Amino acid sequence: MKKYKLTKEKKEFLGKTLFRIRALKNFSNVKKGELGGWIEKESNLSQEENCWVSGDAWVFGDAWVYGDAMVSGNARIYGDAMVSGDAWVYGNARVYGDAWVYGDCKIKDIRLCSRFCFKKQEDVKKWIKLEKEFEQEENENENKNN
Repeated sequence: MKKYKLTKEKKEFLGKTLFRIRALKNFSNVKKGELGGWIEKESNLSQEENCWVSGDAWVFGDAWVYGDAMVSGNARIYGDAMVSGDAWVYGNARVYGDAWVYGDCKIKDIRLCSRFCFKKQEDVKKWIKLEKEFEQEENENENKNN
């Protein structure tokens, strides 16, 4: 039995049609009849296990959410990105390109693009630290040039 269906409620974005989802049965913390987030097509969200898209989150393109992963808030998953395992992508996070978030990672309010693969939360923390160091270095270089 399927765990969700696409509703007739839809929105257009860059030539793509996204549909709101509705749970067809209870699973994890989701109740039968509960409205979820937005997906372009059923291949964006597995009908197996406990994965879910909620709130105003969007999953589109060839992106795929599966396992026990959660996508919520205003998060956007697109391109060929994957979110799986016990990962949680939320807030204003963007995961796209070939990025893969899995394991116990929690991604909030950052952008991950092609060729990034995070399995553990400590990997995400290292990335954020490197990103801040890079930004600081860029700002210092910019100040030297001005």
